[in-house]
Amino acid sequence: MSQTLDAVRIGIVSISDRASSGTYEDKGLPALRDWLSHALQNPLEFDARLIPDEQALISQTLVELAASGCHLVLTTGGTGPSKRDVTPEATLAVADKDMPGFGEQMRQISLRFVPTAILSRQVAVIRGETLIINLPGQPKSITETLGGLKDAQGQVLVDGIFAAVPYCIDLIGGPYLQTNDGFCKAFRPKSAIRPSST
Repeated sequence: MSQTLDAVRIGIVSISDRASSGTYEDKGLPALRDWLSHALQNPLEFDARLIPDEQALISQTLVELAASGCHLVLTTGGTGPSKRDVTPEATLAVADKDMPGFGEQMRQISLRFVPTAILSRQVAVIRGETLIINLPGQPKSITETLGGLKDAQGQVLVDGIFAAVPYCIDLIGGPYLQTNDGFCKAFRPKSAIRPSST
């Protein structure tokens, strides 16, 4: 008997002074929505926010999204060393637990492209039953850090961080995320894998 897939509510937040003021078109939210729609088989509902680089507002937005039933919140932007880059501080301020492995892996992926990846300050935290992850600002970097890197033959060179996201959400009491394995395969211990819904 096939399993019914859980509906999943995901918060996506693009943090940019210029995009939120209309100076230029935001590309972060479409990139997040597109990638997640390909990666997951679950019915998805997105709660999308486009906000400026204001620490209190970022923290407030993350708190609201967690309280509204988003078990996963992904942010993009505001993770560099510039004065206006305060996304990590705002994220850590609302955390119950710090999850440093996500940031470490994102920097490892980005370092394969640019030495300035060491300047990125992405963090991931748990707030209640919500996993919050800061992603880079550029759509190409979002794709690389979430999905990882493959060679010309399709062999995985470096795992993306999303491979660990579904099991993390299992462990904190969230819904069971079913990935499209051809696009992005999640890793779970055998004891945590549910029968396929297909």
